[in-house]
Amino acid sequence: MRKIILGVAVSLDGLIEGPNGEYDWCFTDQDYGMKDFLERIDAIFYGRKSYEMAGGNIFPEKKAYVFSDSLKKLNEGKVLVNGDVSLEVKKIRRDEGKDIWLFGGALLNSSLLTAGLIDELWLSVHPIILGNGKPLFKAENRVKTGLLDTKTYSTGLVSLRYAIEK
Repeated sequence: MRKIILGVAVSLDGLIEGPNGEYDWCFTDQDYGMKDFLERIDAIFYGRKSYEMAGGNIFPEKKAYVFSDSLKKLNEGKVLVNGDVSLEVKKIRRDEGKDIWLFGGALLNSSLLTAGLIDELWLSVHPIILGNGKPLFKAENRVKTGLLDTKTYSTGLVSLRYAIEK
């Protein structure tokens, strides 16, 4: 079964966006493991807001699933998912393919975490305290994890990979 991996940039104080939705604090000066990660996946899960903020599928060679109850249709090649999110995600996971990147946003992240549908976390922790903004999770219960890997970079960014214990 395909794994769902939440891969996200996060501040030291656990935020994924600044107070005005900004993400200009994210480092883009080097790869930070993205090339290897992109080889591991063939699909991306977007929440509506994240999809619109990104200006569509930012990796067109990957299949895009957009979770939204308000959108009615998407451009060709993208899959609109609405209704019972858990049920739809379970169906998609059973399809043949590589792992799936849960790109976000916060509502979709929390929903899939609560449903026990995230297998792995890949957090790129940036050395900044934003003070205010959107938190990474609003979990309804405790979630135990196991450390898979760490990598530090000269910029102060720390990459952390955790398996979700089921």
